[in-house]
Amino acid sequence: MNIAMLASSLVAMTFTGCLMAPYPPDGTVMMAPPLPSVVWLDTGPYYYNGGYTYYYQNRVWHFSNHKEGPWRTLPRDRYPREVRHRDGDGGQHRERGHSQDHGGRR
Repeated sequence: MNIAMLASSLVAMTFTGCLMAPYPPDGTVMMAPPLPSVVWLDTGPYYYNGGYTYYYQNRVWHFSNHKEGPWRTLPRDRYPREVRHRDGDGGQHRERGHSQDHGGRR
């Protein structure tokens, strides 16, 4: 890989606070903004932020730049502190203790 390209990628990641995740087998790189501290999910498991789609299932987050994929697993240090759900009737609930599932971040 070209040193200048690698250096510019690292600088871009540092200044934007984004995540870079390699995607095998072709080695392409995707940058996604971090999730906010609290994420509200409507009736489905999808969340949109910064031009990316995040998919939440079984307490695991995935991200892609298209709802159809390809999906990449989001590192746990980029998870939100809390996930809140809105049900179809307008009710709400939250997942308590969620932060303990990804390194104890509070």
